[in-house]
Amino acid sequence: MKKLLFIFMSILFITTQSIGYCAQNFTYSTPGNYKFEEDKDIPSGSSESILFIVDFSNSMNERLGHRTKLDIALSTIKETLQLIPPSTSVGLRVYGHKTGFTPKQSCTASQLISPIQQNNAVNIYSRLSSINAVGWTPITYSLKQAAFFDFPDSAAKKRIILISDGGENCDESPCDFVIELMKHRDDIRIDVIALAIGDQDANNQLKCVSLVTSGKFYNANTAAELKNSLQDSLNLQKEVQGIIIQK
Repeated sequence: MKKLLFIFMSILFITTQSIGYCAQNFTYSTPGNYKFEEDKDIPSGSSESILFIVDFSNSMNERLGHRTKLDIALSTIKETLQLIPPSTSVGLRVYGHKTGFTPKQSCTASQLISPIQQNNAVNIYSRLSSINAVGWTPITYSLKQAAFFDFPDSAAKKRIILISDGGENCDESPCDFVIELMKHRDDIRIDVIALAIGDQDANNQLKCVSLVTSGKFYNANTAAELKNSLQDSLNLQKEVQGIIIQK
């Protein structure tokens, strides 16, 4: 009897420790870690701060035509950055640029590598060019970090442009997060560019992120579509190509 009791108590102890370890290592998915602010009244005509969130997960190394998705994304972003007025405040966050030995490390691999500021195009591209695509896709964690920590504390409107070639794979829902966020905040808009995503569930999750925040959603399956989507999101003047006909 004492032997059975000892075995039971040992199993109970091990189970308790395992649960505690899991809870400790997966706190990144708990919305309570973030403080929701009350609704903000944004003055009409106030300036806008823009944050790019770019996918550097391993799948960005896949080819789209003759080039990798990553190469297409980087060249398109570089070209687009040159069209953004220097007075516009822009910044860059990336995710999936690191791998880890645990799910927590992989699902928190998101970093603000260029804080939002004016005249920032050159710095953003130089940082982008030095990163490799190696990891997972922690979209929700990245959106949480961006919404609560990345934007300057000002009356400027806040816009996120998310470029991703896949959906969330860290046991969180970006759709659920933005629904909760919008109950407390009305100063953030998220545009999403889905780069050659064949998974309908992933597409629906990302589309929800844009629609709930009154943003735009784009499906980009080619380099040209990515360029048009990004420039439309930024409301940039598109070049009009004409053909001169000799009479």
